[in-house]
Amino acid sequence: MKKLIKKQVVIPILAVAILVGASSFSLKSDFFEIAKQIEIFTTLFKELNMNYVDETNPAELMDSAIKSMLDELDPYTRFLNEQDVESYKINNAGEYSGIGALVRSYESKLLIVEPYKGYAADKAGLKAGDEIIKIGDTKVSDFDDDAGELLKGANNTSVNVTYVRQGETKTANITREGVEVDAVPFYDMLDEKTGYIVLSRFNRKASDQTKSALRDLKGKGAEKLILDLRGNPGGLLSEAINVTNLFVSKGELIVTTKSKVKKFNQEYRTKNQPEDLDIPLVVLVDGKSASASEIVSGGLQDLDRAVVMGARSFGKGLVQRPLKLTYGTQLKVTISRYYTPSGRCIQSLDYWNRDEEGNAVRNTNFHEFTTKNGRKVWDGGGVMPDVVINSLKTNSLINSLQENNILFDFATDFYYDHDFGSINDFTFSDADYDAFKKYAKEQNFTFQTKTEELLEQSINTDDALLGSEVQEKYKDLLLAVNRGKITALDTFKEEIKKGLEDEIITRYFYREGLYKHYLSHDDAILAAKTLLGDSTKYSEILE
Repeated sequence: MKKLIKKQVVIPILAVAILVGASSFSLKSDFFEIAKQIEIFTTLFKELNMNYVDETNPAELMDSAIKSMLDELDPYTRFLNEQDVESYKINNAGEYSGIGALVRSYESKLLIVEPYKGYAADKAGLKAGDEIIKIGDTKVSDFDDDAGELLKGANNTSVNVTYVRQGETKTANITREGVEVDAVPFYDMLDEKTGYIVLSRFNRKASDQTKSALRDLKGKGAEKLILDLRGNPGGLLSEAINVTNLFVSKGELIVTTKSKVKKFNQEYRTKNQPEDLDIPLVVLVDGKSASASEIVSGGLQDLDRAVVMGARSFGKGLVQRPLKLTYGTQLKVTISRYYTPSGRCIQSLDYWNRDEEGNAVRNTNFHEFTTKNGRKVWDGGGVMPDVVINSLKTNSLINSLQENNILFDFATDFYYDHDFGSINDFTFSDADYDAFKKYAKEQNFTFQTKTEELLEQSINTDDALLGSEVQEKYKDLLLAVNRGKITALDTFKEEIKKGLEDEIITRYFYREGLYKHYLSHDDAILAAKTLLGDSTKYSEILE
């Protein structure tokens, strides 16, 4: 029933969303068409719910219609119900009341991804990999919305959870408490003169905590700095400006936003006096560094204030703003594209010119720009680092291993089969990696390479034209590609091994232990430390 209705209401619902933000600009000749479509939809929705042969659920139908419409745009334009609005506020504020764990929602269970050290879930004994199947009297499989919301609640209230661990069903009673989500979860000295700061998100604490860490490290003797933005998905635009401002002068242009709506065309400049204009700075990024992380890394790169190291960033050059709707709901809508100081937009995927299957097309047509010192940089595909760290690169194999939880599930089993007294005792041997390869092959996970897509298209399109002999050759080639996927587990051993070690170490020693391990074992940090130790090479890169 929902599929039938979805096609009928996509365009009319669009009129409702457009009208929400329409007060600030003239609708001109479009006004009649918008009003017409609203009237059509209102009439349709009323008649459908009154006359359909079975009982309908108006709320579910409307939710389906709205989501269907927004799916035609970009993944960041979303309808926020009252619960979503509250979660949005929590993410920005950096504090909430709950059990203190990162959870992932599935159709019939909640998966504990990471319990935060010292918080309620951790104190109750929950571990990464535990599958919550029941919260209080509510079965997760029977709950239509995100069951993770049931874990939140007022301080000092209790929630009983039933979970499965390694095939055994257990229960735990957890007392909720206030949870502080730090933007800077870790910082330390790498050596006598080099400081290291992890900035994991851009909530309202980001710039203050980064400033505090910087001051503390300089007090301990730091004369050089590494700012780690790897895995940082972004957050508040204002905090990205403020973090950049710590290292550049007041009044410096950091971001320009451009939109069809005139009031959203803005320039964002630094407003405060900087903390340090001269400290040599390396910024680390990877494929999961997005949005605000790219504003900071791209801005510092364009202004030649830092050397960017790592792997190409995610490529999100779009800005969202929440617009208030009725009954406590909101529309988080993409209002503009942002541009770094050199004038480049680093948006990687084109959601408005999709391929035949409806998928966003990755931008491959890059344009050249220049930094303040005249260095060449490019738009359209994320922030490209000045120095590439190969172990941070990703591909379809690594993405598939992560998306199918192959790394995560192996790490869970590894945790219960091994014991390490301290982080210094941790090892992951070649024999352990061989065990992982065997495990990965047994899971029969699937992923499709670009080569396979092209071969399958050729087979399906040119079947009659090519003849049976060529068709068989195509099929043999497909089999060879499939065998190559298994070989790729050896080819990309170092990249995959890093992902495995990150997962495993966090199980034993929490996030703090992982960052401490990084200080002496992480390729990117060690390379950044070496570069900062060579002032001539550092200067040559920026010049």
